[in-house]
Amino acid sequence: MIIDIYQFAVAPFQEFAFMRRALVGTIALAMSAAPLGVLLTLRRMSLFGDALSHAVLPGVAAGFLLFGLSLTAMMVGGFLAGIIVVVIAGLISRYTELKEDASLAAIYLVALALGVMLISRRGTQLDLLHILFGSVLGVDVGGLLLVAGVSTFSLLALAILYRGLLLESFDPSYLAASGSRGIVLQQTFLMLVVLNLVAGFQTLGTLMAVGLMMLPAVSARLWHDTLPAQLLGSMLQAACAGYFGLLLSYHIDTPSGPTIIVCAGVLYSASLLFAPRGWLPRLRRSSHLQG
Repeated sequence: MIIDIYQFAVAPFQEFAFMRRALVGTIALAMSAAPLGVLLTLRRMSLFGDALSHAVLPGVAAGFLLFGLSLTAMMVGGFLAGIIVVVIAGLISRYTELKEDASLAAIYLVALALGVMLISRRGTQLDLLHILFGSVLGVDVGGLLLVAGVSTFSLLALAILYRGLLLESFDPSYLAASGSRGIVLQQTFLMLVVLNLVAGFQTLGTLMAVGLMMLPAVSARLWHDTLPAQLLGSMLQAACAGYFGLLLSYHIDTPSGPTIIVCAGVLYSASLLFAPRGWLPRLRRSSHLQG
């Protein structure tokens, strides 16, 4: 029994270096992306992250066309594309009657289509699938260091900006009254979101990267009342999804990125049922009050 558990849960990571690199990269991304997802949900900007994950594709495609499958070039291109989309969406909402979410939705659809066109014109079908859905098992040492660097930088930035982000999340009107400080804080936060989405495309792809950011964050809100607990809970769920997703993809031979997101979805489904704010506890409380 113990040997069987070892062969299933530990042996793949002990025997294969690419599995160890994939695990470390996924956990590093989980440590920084999931807390950002919690803050996005507090700001009611959950779909904002999804839109940005698609909007970075033209920049990734441009990096691919110019430098091939260079992770650094594609990350720089994706980051610049994400920042440009955020700025354009903000300008549209400022100078027209469209809200920022509506303008962002329009821009990201165009950006996604443009990115697919660029990759399809010069790349193969395999290149397109690699960029859209990632290849976590193909992460090399350079890519791993890059993802770890983004994660470390994001966590340090969150620690420094924590008080301001907390204030903006719960009392945005007060921070807005402070003038330029609120704008700088919001733009810095959005840049961190873009940076983590771009870092996640190597492991999970541009279409899947947002899943590790948002699913654990939403699940954590069902389990915990305080923000620090939600931040830690989201990290733990994201790391668990990465670990079990890699194991399942190895044993049943499925794409690793989507399998990780499916595992995050399973944890989310369990949270919907069993968490203190989930369906079953609410049903029991309702039955108890009626009784």
